[in-house]
Amino acid sequence: MEKVSFELHGEFVELNQLLKLVGLCDSGGAGKQIVASGDVKVDGKQELRKTAKIRAGQQVTVGDIKISVEGA
Repeated sequence: MEKVSFELHGEFVELNQLLKLVGLCDSGGAGKQIVASGDVKVDGKQELRKTAKIRAGQQVTVGDIKISVEGA
Protein backbone atom coordinates (compact mmCIF):
# COMPACT_ATOMS: atom_id res chain seq x y z
CA MET A 1 0.00 0.00 0.00
CA GLU A 2 1.37 3.39 -1.01
CA LYS A 3 1.32 6.00 1.76
CA VAL A 4 0.94 9.72 1.09
CA SER A 5 1.12 12.52 3.66
CA PHE A 6 -0.89 15.71 3.24
CA GLU A 7 -0.15 18.79 5.35
CA LEU A 8 -3.41 20.55 6.18
CA HIS A 9 -3.40 24.36 6.35
CA GLY A 10 -6.64 25.44 7.98
CA GLU A 11 -9.43 23.62 9.78
CA PHE A 12 -10.41 21.15 7.03
CA VAL A 13 -10.21 20.26 3.34
CA GLU A 14 -13.11 18.94 1.26
CA LEU A 15 -12.65 15.31 0.25
CA ASN A 16 -12.84 15.90 -3.52
CA GLN A 17 -10.28 18.71 -3.22
CA LEU A 18 -7.94 16.52 -1.15
CA LEU A 19 -7.91 13.92 -3.93
CA LYS A 20 -6.97 16.66 -6.39
CA LEU A 21 -4.29 18.18 -4.14
CA VAL A 22 -2.47 14.87 -3.61
CA GLY A 23 -2.50 14.19 -7.36
CA LEU A 24 -5.02 11.35 -7.58
CA CYS A 25 -7.07 13.30 -10.12
CA ASP A 26 -6.78 16.41 -12.28
CA SER A 27 -9.77 18.36 -10.97
CA GLY A 28 -12.28 18.62 -8.16
CA GLY A 29 -14.92 17.27 -10.54
CA ALA A 30 -12.84 14.17 -11.19
CA GLY A 31 -12.43 13.85 -7.43
CA LYS A 32 -16.21 13.89 -7.04
CA GLN A 33 -16.47 11.02 -9.53
CA ILE A 34 -13.95 8.96 -7.56
CA VAL A 35 -15.94 9.52 -4.36
CA ALA A 36 -19.24 8.70 -6.11
CA SER A 37 -17.78 5.40 -7.32
CA GLY A 38 -17.65 4.20 -3.70
CA ASP A 39 -13.90 3.55 -3.76
CA VAL A 40 -13.04 6.07 -1.02
CA LYS A 41 -12.84 5.29 2.69
CA VAL A 42 -12.32 7.75 5.52
CA ASP A 43 -10.99 6.20 8.72
CA GLY A 44 -11.92 2.77 7.35
CA LYS A 45 -15.55 3.59 6.48
CA GLN A 46 -16.91 4.16 2.96
CA GLU A 47 -17.49 7.86 2.31
CA LEU A 48 -19.95 8.95 -0.40
CA ARG A 49 -20.19 12.66 0.52
CA LYS A 50 -18.10 14.39 -2.12
CA THR A 51 -17.41 17.47 0.00
CA ALA A 52 -16.99 15.71 3.35
CA LYS A 53 -14.78 17.78 5.66
CA ILE A 54 -11.48 16.01 6.22
CA ARG A 55 -9.56 17.17 9.29
CA ALA A 56 -6.07 16.61 10.69
CA GLY A 57 -5.62 13.11 12.06
CA GLN A 58 -7.95 11.42 9.59
CA GLN A 59 -6.88 8.82 7.04
CA VAL A 60 -8.33 8.54 3.55
CA THR A 61 -7.92 5.35 1.52
CA VAL A 62 -8.45 5.12 -2.24
CA GLY A 63 -7.70 1.68 -3.62
CA ASP A 64 -4.18 0.85 -2.46
CA ILE A 65 -3.27 4.46 -1.59
CA LYS A 66 -3.53 5.68 2.01
CA ILE A 67 -3.50 9.45 2.62
CA SER A 68 -2.60 10.64 6.12
CA VAL A 69 -3.86 14.16 6.84
CA GLU A 70 -1.56 16.00 9.22
CA GLY A 71 -1.93 19.40 10.85
CA ALA A 72 0.45 22.17 9.80
